[in-house]
Amino acid sequence: MVHFILRRNWIGRVHLALTLFGLPYTVCSSGVRPAVSCLPGHPFRTSQTIRPISTSYCNRYVTSVQKMPSSAAPHITSRCAQYPGSKIKRFPVPDDKVDWSQDWPLYDPVCYTSPSVANKPVWADPDIGAFSPQFNAVDGNVDRTSFEGSYTVENGKPLNPHGRTGLSCRGLLGRWGPNHAADPIVTRWKIDAKGAKINHSVSKRPILQFVSIKRRDCGEWAIPGGMVDPGEQVSLTLQREFSEEALNSLAVPETKKAEIHERITKLFKSSGFQVYKGYVDDPRNTDNAWMETVAVNFHDDTGDSVSELPLQAGDDAGQVQWVDVDSSFPLYANHSHFLELVSKERKAHW
Repeated sequence: MVHFILRRNWIGRVHLALTLFGLPYTVCSSGVRPAVSCLPGHPFRTSQTIRPISTSYCNRYVTSVQKMPSSAAPHITSRCAQYPGSKIKRFPVPDDKVDWSQDWPLYDPVCYTSPSVANKPVWADPDIGAFSPQFNAVDGNVDRTSFEGSYTVENGKPLNPHGRTGLSCRGLLGRWGPNHAADPIVTRWKIDAKGAKINHSVSKRPILQFVSIKRRDCGEWAIPGGMVDPGEQVSLTLQREFSEEALNSLAVPETKKAEIHERITKLFKSSGFQVYKGYVDDPRNTDNAWMETVAVNFHDDTGDSVSELPLQAGDDAGQVQWVDVDSSFPLYANHSHFLELVSKERKAHW
């Protein structure tokens, strides 16, 4: 016990000294949370009340939650030590230095843009200097506005509204600034052979199932989703991404495409609700490029829509299957938080 107290006091003095000089630190010891923790996602919480959506995005849906409040804890996955798909190490950023308002002269992040982006594919922006994007505005067909409000542009580059990430430039992301995505959360009730809902043995609440894909890039299970194309309505992105990733609609025979399209259209025209809209704590985020999403839940309540269609992985998905919604099931980024909100809305087990 004496040893632990002495060690804890020593760590505290080191933290104080490092903080005063603006130096990064990461300490992993019993009872002390490291400055950067590479968790699958950050368990954001909300106590927001229900209110209708009035923005240009998904204005046909209702919501039980708002976007993540700006006062939420610092992003975590966005500071993971090694940038995904590379050998690039982030500059370590402790919690108290995440906010841009904190003066930190010694902050020196590596500028990294993946070759897949630097090779100038059609979905990616050119380098800053080669063009002059209109940030905080709809720039031609590209929406460069943020769900988080107006963001700062410094030296011609946008700054991540949630603070430092330890890496500058674009990484794996195509757009400078916000990269807009859409995540369709398709659910159904878990039923027995007689068609009755199955309740969880502990919570006594009915069990939801959702369509989950296993991402090819990182091997983690996730909600199927993808990037919003320039000029595309989010409602179309939601339907397109689900069809391509969970049903492999690009590869099915022509004879089955009509049936798939009919069932998908029926579900996505049903009354869904917006689960989340805002910044995503994503491992691909950088100081100058970040993920934002609209997540909408579409529920096949009667089980006669997509529930009867065979799931088939496509596009970026390695595997696809119906998965029981449960807090113990690990998911990519903050997708677990989305499902927790869906469970609360549907009064289902979590």
